[in-house]
Amino acid sequence: MQRSKNQYINREISWLRFNERVLQECADKNVPLIERLRFLGIFSNNLDEFFKVRYATVKRIAESGKSGKSELGGEKAKDLLEQITQIVIRQQSKSLEILKDIEEELETENIFLINETEINGKQEAFVRNYFTQSISPQLMTIILNDLAQFPMLKDTAAYLAVKMVLKNGDKIPKVKGKKEKRYALIEIPKGIDRFIVLPKDGDKNYIIMLDDVIRYCLDGIFTMFDYKSISAHMIKITRDAELDIDNDLSKSFIEKISSSVEHRKIGDPVRFVYDKSIAEDTFDFLIKKMGIEETDSLIPGGRYHNRRDYMGFPSLGREDLLYPKIRPLPVKGLSLEGSLLEDIAKKDYLQYAPYHTFSYVIKFLREAALDPLVKNIKITVYRLADNSQVTASLINAVKNGKQVTVQIELQARFDEQANIKYAEQLQAEGVKLIFGVPGLKVHSKICLIERLEGKNLKHYGFISTGNFNESTARIYTDYTLFTANGAILKELSKVFDFFETTYKIHKYKHLIVSPHYTRRNFERFIRKEIANAKAGKEAYIKIKMNSFTSYQMVDKLYEASRAGVKIQLIIRGICCLIPGIKGMSENIEAISVVDKFLEHPRLFIFGNDGDPKVFISSADWMTRNLDNRVEVGVPIYDEDIKQELIDTFEISWSDNVKARVFNASQDNTYRENHLPSVRSQFATYDYYLKKLDS
Repeated sequence: MQRSKNQYINREISWLRFNERVLQECADKNVPLIERLRFLGIFSNNLDEFFKVRYATVKRIAESGKSGKSELGGEKAKDLLEQITQIVIRQQSKSLEILKDIEEELETENIFLINETEINGKQEAFVRNYFTQSISPQLMTIILNDLAQFPMLKDTAAYLAVKMVLKNGDKIPKVKGKKEKRYALIEIPKGIDRFIVLPKDGDKNYIIMLDDVIRYCLDGIFTMFDYKSISAHMIKITRDAELDIDNDLSKSFIEKISSSVEHRKIGDPVRFVYDKSIAEDTFDFLIKKMGIEETDSLIPGGRYHNRRDYMGFPSLGREDLLYPKIRPLPVKGLSLEGSLLEDIAKKDYLQYAPYHTFSYVIKFLREAALDPLVKNIKITVYRLADNSQVTASLINAVKNGKQVTVQIELQARFDEQANIKYAEQLQAEGVKLIFGVPGLKVHSKICLIERLEGKNLKHYGFISTGNFNESTARIYTDYTLFTANGAILKELSKVFDFFETTYKIHKYKHLIVSPHYTRRNFERFIRKEIANAKAGKEAYIKIKMNSFTSYQMVDKLYEASRAGVKIQLIIRGICCLIPGIKGMSENIEAISVVDKFLEHPRLFIFGNDGDPKVFISSADWMTRNLDNRVEVGVPIYDEDIKQELIDTFEISWSDNVKARVFNASQDNTYRENHLPSVRSQFATYDYYLKKLDS
């Protein structure tokens, strides 16, 4: 089917608009000052991943000679690459302006970011000593002129490109044809904090970047050259991050993924970012030697790259310049002191992190690991925390004689290496591992335990919208349903059976499972709302997701809108649907909320003629989630939890502080704030506080 620009927003452009919303947080003076810097780090990190994955994909389409119009929402791949480059250049320029404003505001708070030209006499000894003791031993420095082959630059590592103009009295012995200029590369070490806190001067705090300490000490690095001038400008290259899995049958799956991750290091370059003040001859030298072509994205930037490091900007003890910390709340009625399994046996419970503590997931697994009646534990793993308590609990269960089965997704993008490490650790401890389904990623977030109660096996489990990761659970919002519902958990067991017997496709009455049933089930619910609207009944659809890119599902909502179904969408990231277009989507409204926490849940509410159907799921409405992954959605049968989910959706929908409106112009306009102001993430926390008090 030919896609038209008038029907859809291109997903790559929509993603860039999402990252612009992150940039808006950097500029928002109501956001605490140091948090604004950290949002700048998120903006930069997002952009790195975008070029590694999405830009690289479009580039491959363009190089194949195809237009890609059907896959790219009516855009030609070649034209799209140019659009992306221009948008990114504008955003990078804007981010530099914002950074300058933030630095000026930091100075009013007695926090000074200085460079190598501003180091004073008191600071010099500290800087020289720090360089000698901590930085110099880790520096990788390469003289470029006489190399037969240019060194392979690491993906997204930052380098200082050094140019020396030599004096006639160069200490290096004269070589025939030697030029008066010498070029070198210094790799910025990753094992050292990018921001170095200098000794305080009274009430004044001083911070210098690692790059500038290296610049200050260039004379100590290049002592063997007699130069009359030396300069250093930052460069960075981004490489295609697509994994190419080989078909060698003699290799294990872990070996294949390890090899592919290693090969990623030499992927084709897709972006070259450089300090726009770099000398023209230095720039030309680098481009020629590196084989960078015009088809690659050349992005002029500021003095500093890898600004993702701003995510770790030091707090300096200034709690007043950070978001107030919230205390994660308990789930009402669910105790961390007693037996979770006993509580869950009586009724379902909903955990909504980070408003609720994530400790319930860990407590569930630890209790299962020790309970003599628990015989089996099965769980899917996509992304884990460093020093994961989830992993520790599963290993503890094996040591207590439980049968533990872990489906671990080795192809979780950019977490492959970490998951390989965990897979090897779990395997060594006796955990049974399953490495996915051929051709499908396993993205579901599910856990099932079997407990022998009398002569019968009783099932307990949880189904989530997010990863079982203690670290991200503090900043990602996600729902987790704990249940002992036999009908639901019997079907959850079928999902685990599918991992081991992939040729057998199970049927499900309750769960919504990709790749076989998610699309058709949601299309069925949409058709029901269309029928209700045409019959004059109340008909509505309310959806909260990360991203919405499936053109098929966009078309179904357009059809529902034309039939009179009222549709509300809360989409954090990409949204290819265009709301509010007469004759196509006038009954659709869509917003995005970007704030302190990263909005991550997937929630689906269908009016169903006064008896709402409510689901949570691991799946966004993206082609990959609907057709190319194993995803699990679960219906909510407990009426109290159903109302709780509807309430939290309505709180998010009522946001008029951090909500941006989706429209055809994609201008990220904030929703009009008619008092009272509602900041949904703070209001959601208050909602759960009141539930505890009621």
